[in-house]
Amino acid sequence: MTTIFRVFPLLLWGSVMSQVSPTDDTSFRLYLGSGIAPDGFIYIPPACVYTDQEGIGYDFGTRPQTGGPFFLSFRVPEGNYRVRVTLGDSNGPSSTVVKAESRRLMVKETGTPSGRFETRSFVVNVRTPLLPGGDRVRLKPREHGHLNWDDKLTLEFNGTRPRVDTVEVDKVDLVPTVFLAGDSTVTDQREEPWSAWGQMLPCFFKDDVAIANHAESGESLKSFAGEKRLQKVLSQMRAGDYLFIQFGHNDQKETGPGIGPFTSYKASLKSFITETRKRGAQPVLVTSMFRRRFDESGKIIDTMAKYPDAVRQVAAEEKVPLIDLNSMSRILFEAMGSEGSKKAFVHYPAGTFPGQKEKIEDDSHFSTYGAYQLACCVAEGIKSNVHALAGHLVDGIVSYDPAHPDPYEEWALPPSPIANPQAPEGN
Repeated sequence: MTTIFRVFPLLLWGSVMSQVSPTDDTSFRLYLGSGIAPDGFIYIPPACVYTDQEGIGYDFGTRPQTGGPFFLSFRVPEGNYRVRVTLGDSNGPSSTVVKAESRRLMVKETGTPSGRFETRSFVVNVRTPLLPGGDRVRLKPREHGHLNWDDKLTLEFNGTRPRVDTVEVDKVDLVPTVFLAGDSTVTDQREEPWSAWGQMLPCFFKDDVAIANHAESGESLKSFAGEKRLQKVLSQMRAGDYLFIQFGHNDQKETGPGIGPFTSYKASLKSFITETRKRGAQPVLVTSMFRRRFDESGKIIDTMAKYPDAVRQVAAEEKVPLIDLNSMSRILFEAMGSEGSKKAFVHYPAGTFPGQKEKIEDDSHFSTYGAYQLACCVAEGIKSNVHALAGHLVDGIVSYDPAHPDPYEEWALPPSPIANPQAPEGN
């Protein structure tokens, strides 16, 4: 699709710049470098600030080539967008990480020497709370203003020296979508230092699959449906898509007549499966991971009651692919040990992040390192049990053994600028 742009002269700091506004809001060709824009690309100067009126520009008061992270936003309709970024700098080395929307990891750290460039391509899912017929998803207060629910596509360029030459964006309607339904251990955590495996998963896939993470902190199967999150997922689902379902941490807190893993919980799981199959999509069940609880012998204490067993039972009865993250996480955390596993969870001394006045010791929610290790487990589960989807994983992914996690000392992911010491809902 060819994009036509209107270019308006704008006088800034004594020099004539250009502010770009697209007439086609589903396709963009932008040049962010320091030379002459290539044919077909429009130069976006550092002074081009995002506004709802113009619909494109640098966001949240950031600018490119300042040495720190910067954001670039596009006003677009909801849907899936293939993004192609060329990373590098003619005038020096670069080291760039690309995240999208609420800290979804799209491109791991990519370094280039001076004058060299690397191109990466991925798909970003954009959504709003609107439902067919004019209804809306019932968002929680913390979700208002959330990048996952607004009407724009936002890219975060981070790293020790982030440098971006070009950005290309195109709407792609026919790529398969992997929808994620779950709780705080799955969701796109908006703020540092919190993270979850769902927001790490996009970097494991080629640019022919979209990850649509609808998980939210504090959710159970019942509340996910009651807040119309499932309705939103089903309204966008097509034949050939997938729905990954991981609940349990909050379901086990529910009480009342008929409430339990082998009664209400199983019935809700089967309802999700039925609705997914009605649309020609593939349900995939994921068991909840362990919390960080160790006994004196260094073994994980089971705090999940029988909820993972109920998931395994439903997978067998309904002949649904199962990713047994519960079993893999036991191996993973015991391999790390009681002390070492703190690196996988949110354990930080006071003052580690802006506004953090007290130490954080959270044994339910994950650091970026822990979330990434769990995403490795999920990817391994896809390779073993979801064979059609496994073909969309990026080439060269080595087999992951949770008994031998990646060394923490070799993990590096620059933090995003937004931090909040308050823990997410759920534990």
